[in-house]
Amino acid sequence: MAGLEPRGFVWVIARRLALSERIGGQGLQHRRVRRSEELDWLREAGITDVLSLLEGNQNLASYREAGIRAHHVSLPTEYEDAEAEVVFRTLERILDDPRNVLLVHRDHLDDTLVGFMGGYLIRSGLIEDPIMATATIQEIAGRPLGPEGRRLVSATLVE
Repeated sequence: MAGLEPRGFVWVIARRLALSERIGGQGLQHRRVRRSEELDWLREAGITDVLSLLEGNQNLASYREAGIRAHHVSLPTEYEDAEAEVVFRTLERILDDPRNVLLVHRDHLDDTLVGFMGGYLIRSGLIEDPIMATATIQEIAGRPLGPEGRRLVSATLVE
């Protein structure tokens, strides 16, 4: 496959939903050449849409120029439940179309990003038990889920 696999890239749902660190790197580590290589890789992997959960709108124009639909939910470090609900609804809206293959990213693979993916596994009906969803997403992401991530997984049960 051409290009460079994004850091932390992992399929949450094979060929349907993935997560990674910010394309091109975060902050001062961001490199235009790396971003270009990673975008090439994403296109070859079949990614049709990117959902950025960064506070700013970094990279959105680059995604569009690469032929990948760009979506953005500005998610601050400290966010409210209503903002989390916007993320879940955006995930559902994009993935309602079975042709879409979505990558979701933040600067890092943090508790928030991984927690949203665990919560989505419950909301989508793929997993019913929050303990199983937590264990599954930890295994997929290759990292333990802390309190914030666990809160996002459990928050999906309140609906």
